[in-house]
Amino acid sequence: MTELEAFTVELARAAAAVTAPVFRGACEAENKAGPHGFDPVTQADRDAEAAIRRLIGERYPHHGVIGEEYGEDRPDADHVWVLDPIDGTRAFIAGLPLWTTLIGLNVEGRPTVGAISQPYIGELFLGGPSGARMLSRGQDQAIACRPCPKLNDAIIATTDPDIFTGAERGAWTQVRAAARLARLGCDAYAYAMLASGRIDLVAESALKVWDWSALVPVIEAAGGRVVNWRGATPDDGGQILAVGDADLIDQALVTLRRAAV
Repeated sequence: MTELEAFTVELARAAAAVTAPVFRGACEAENKAGPHGFDPVTQADRDAEAAIRRLIGERYPHHGVIGEEYGEDRPDADHVWVLDPIDGTRAFIAGLPLWTTLIGLNVEGRPTVGAISQPYIGELFLGGPSGARMLSRGQDQAIACRPCPKLNDAIIATTDPDIFTGAERGAWTQVRAAARLARLGCDAYAYAMLASGRIDLVAESALKVWDWSALVPVIEAAGGRVVNWRGATPDDGGQILAVGDADLIDQALVTLRRAAV
C-alpha cells in the first residue's frame, strides 16, 4: 500500500473501535430532520467522525476534512478527506450489518483513495493507486469487478426506491425491469459488492459528497466506473450510477438521462 492508503486503513480501524462495540447495543438515535421527516444520527456517528478527524489532525495537519457530522475544515486544501462515519444509520439502528464507514481522500479535487469498512462483518474494501483489495480476517485479497456487458444479465441495486423523485423513480423502474435481479437496502455495501464482482450496477440519487467520494476510488481501482446520470463525473447533483462493466453505462442512461439534473 501507499502511505495514504495505509493511513486510510488506520482511520477505518479507529472508527471501527467506536462503532462496532455499540452496534446492536444501547445506542439512541436522534432525528436531524425534525417533525417532517426522519434522518437519524447516533452518538456513534459523531464519536467515529471525531476519532477520524483527530488522527488526521495529528498526522496531516495541513489536510482538509469534509464530514457529515462536523462540516468542513479547509475544504480547498490539496488533500481533503471526505467522511461518512456511519453510512446507513437506519441499518445501524435496526441491527442490520449493512452499514459502513466511508473514508475518501480527494487529491486536488479528484477522489484518489477510498475505503468502505464494515467492521461487524470484518470487511474493509480499499481502493487507490495500488489497486483494489478486501482486508478481512487477516487476509489481503485483490478484488475486481466482473464482466457484464448486457443489462438483461445484470444484478442491480439501490438503497430504497423512495429516494427517487417521480421522474427518477420512473427511470429506475425501467432499468429494474430490464435487469435480471434487483436488491434493495444495502446502502454503500452494494458498491463494495460491485467492486468485488457480485453486483453489476448501482443507481441512486440525493447523495451528498460524503456518500459517494469514497466509493469512486474503490470501484475504479477494481475496474468499474462511476458517473452521474448524464454520464459525466459525479457532482453535487447527487445522482450516481456505478457499474462494473462500462458497457452498462449507455444502456442504463437511456432511461436515467431523462431524469438527470
